[in-house]
Amino acid sequence: MKKRNLLATVVLSSVLFLGACSSDDDATKAGTTNNSDQVTVESIKEAGVLKVGVKEDVPNFGLKNTDTGEIEGFEIDIAKKLAEKILGDADAIELTPVTAKTRGPLLDNGEVDMIIATFTVTEERKETYNFTDAYYEDAVGLLVKKDKNYEGLKDMDGATIGVSQSSTTAEAIEAEAEKYDIAIDFSEYATYPEIKAALDSGRVDVFSVDRSILAGYLDDSTEILSDRFATQDYGIATKKTNTELADYTNDLITTWGEDGTLDGLVSEWGLSE
Repeated sequence: MKKRNLLATVVLSSVLFLGACSSDDDATKAGTTNNSDQVTVESIKEAGVLKVGVKEDVPNFGLKNTDTGEIEGFEIDIAKKLAEKILGDADAIELTPVTAKTRGPLLDNGEVDMIIATFTVTEERKETYNFTDAYYEDAVGLLVKKDKNYEGLKDMDGATIGVSQSSTTAEAIEAEAEKYDIAIDFSEYATYPEIKAALDSGRVDVFSVDRSILAGYLDDSTEILSDRFATQDYGIATKKTNTELADYTNDLITTWGEDGTLDGLVSEWGLSE
């Protein structure tokens, strides 16, 4: 009996030892995989291209030129400057169009290295992504038809406001609406042109997003009201695990903010802060 117990003990110990070794190997492999999945400045250099998620429907920030098929704007120029700094070639970029709803998932699954797409920095979002310091500051505004005779949000009791999916706009307006004790409805759309079309057709009473974005959709029949809600800071987003790339990018944004580079691009694209 004693020999059997001893044998059983030896066998059990061997199994536990092998199991522990196997677990250690798996952990090591997992760690290796995680490290290899990280995007760094060096890995971008090795790939020879910087992959950036950008808007293609926001005038002056990121808008597809129907004549050339190229996406152009303030944020595209920032992406090009980053590519030039990392790769020595401003054109060594791969631009992927994103919306407020798709930009997070595309960053999560590694299809893009970073997002430069009017991505508002919030405390909640900072728990999921790394953000640089703000490269642009804006505020939520209201675009309406002139014949509505709205003076501001206070006149919009019962109105339907068109907003972008997964944006922070509705939350900002709701907080302000509570101050006026008014009830408003929201209708969400995937793209800004869709919201503008809904405004033109009367399906929504108001088009709301950041004021500088609204400016690109002004026409003779519309106006941007004076209301300003919730300051919106735009930052460049990277995956939470890519801290080296995040720090590198933030250092550049800080430098360009101090030396006037960002102000120069803002002026070039006719943006007013």
